[in-house]
Amino acid sequence: MGRPHRTISECYVGFRCYYLTICTHERHPFFTNPETVTKVLSHFLRVSADEGFEIVAYCFMPDHLHVIVAATHLTADLQRFVRLAKQRSGFEFTRATGRRLWQDSYFDRVVRSDQALPTLVAYVVDNPRRAGLVETPAEYAYWGSQVYSREQILEFVAAERRV
Repeated sequence: MGRPHRTISECYVGFRCYYLTICTHERHPFFTNPETVTKVLSHFLRVSADEGFEIVAYCFMPDHLHVIVAATHLTADLQRFVRLAKQRSGFEFTRATGRRLWQDSYFDRVVRSDQALPTLVAYVVDNPRRAGLVETPAEYAYWGSQVYSREQILEFVAAERRV
């Protein structure tokens, strides 16, 4: 698989919100292990704070991660954030398991309006249900937010379904 096309670097710096999908190496289901999810999430949270991002929503599927991030600083650089988060979590994972965690690159999309954000959050959190892993998003342990409680997000999802 080729790398996704990237636009000019300036599009990845500044006050923007992004939707990301980051796949595991060869789509191995590494995120079925709670310890792996916890460690990877801790790296992403630490790097997001250091690099000027908030994690609006995330969901660890067995072989990939969905994450919505919002820049909190004018100098926040998405490419740097993703590179560091993958590098740090991948290094720890490889040291512990001897295996590679991440596929090269990632998929990104700029969230262009506040109206799109609730729909994307609902999509991310509802992903395990659509994949047949659970009957309701509340049953799935590997999603959350740095900004919102699980209860707030579940209300979000319910409201989006009613629309």
